[in-house]
Amino acid sequence: MTTTAPPGTGALPVPAAPPTATPGRLGRFRAGGSGLVFVLPFLLLFVLFLVWPVVQGLWMSFTDSSLALRDTAFVGFDNYAEALGDPDVWSSLGNTVFFTVISSVPLVLVALVMALLVHSGLAGQWAWRLAFFAPYLLPVTVVTLVFTWLYQPDLGFANQFLGALGTDPVGWLSDESVAMWSIAALTVWWTVGFNFLLYLSALQSLPSAFDEAAALDGAGAWRRLWSITLPQLRRTTVLVAMLQVLASLKVFDQIYILTKGGPNASTRPVLEYVYDVGFTGYRLGYASAVSYLFFALIIVVSLVQLRLFRRED
Repeated sequence: MTTTAPPGTGALPVPAAPPTATPGRLGRFRAGGSGLVFVLPFLLLFVLFLVWPVVQGLWMSFTDSSLALRDTAFVGFDNYAEALGDPDVWSSLGNTVFFTVISSVPLVLVALVMALLVHSGLAGQWAWRLAFFAPYLLPVTVVTLVFTWLYQPDLGFANQFLGALGTDPVGWLSDESVAMWSIAALTVWWTVGFNFLLYLSALQSLPSAFDEAAALDGAGAWRRLWSITLPQLRRTTVLVAMLQVLASLKVFDQIYILTKGGPNASTRPVLEYVYDVGFTGYRLGYASAVSYLFFALIIVVSLVQLRLFRRED
């Protein structure tokens, strides 16, 4: 359809705009459903491998489910009551908290120092970055094998070094008072590269105007570090601390491979106790109850951390 110009104007006919059709209900459904088609595979995998196991495990914690028995009976909160009164649960929880404290603090501080050293402009920065981050890329089996040889009582490098200094050898993995510290040292060496990378990224994104202005005013390097750089890294420190505490609470791999919770269960964390009860003692229901109590504890710790850090901000 065209519109005609008035006579005598000499203008060409201008085509009229086509009528716009409002999308019907079916069209709106197709437009909105196209995104669901792309999201559906992820949702199916999410429900199948995360939501359903969580629901199934929660139900199992209220039963006497066992690998040795075919029949399962509902027992209510009996498993939870037994777990709260189990001294092995509390001792393994104490080991977990102790490991979290002695590993999280150096993993934050050492990572910060490493990032500051690299950011200060050391020669050969690519070599320093590779050396600091490379251990994080190693699998846990390789790391534990290396430290098993380092901690070997007779031929290990650690005791050989102490012997050269005239000191008696140490049972790095056999002494109850030393074993957890040895595992924490392994963990710091292995995983500090990730926190180092977070700090280094934060340092490189900081504006240089404040530091340059302070330098012009006569502030020294330490003064600029304490008054300008570290306050600007507060949010990164909060993130690193939260991630590290949660990761340390979930420790399992390196302890299980190195000591299997020994000696005398002095290094057994909660997750290893859950594994021992569920797959060695065949008590899946009780193991599920312990794991959900520990899950609730992690949620509480996370909420407390968020509240404290928000209050500081």
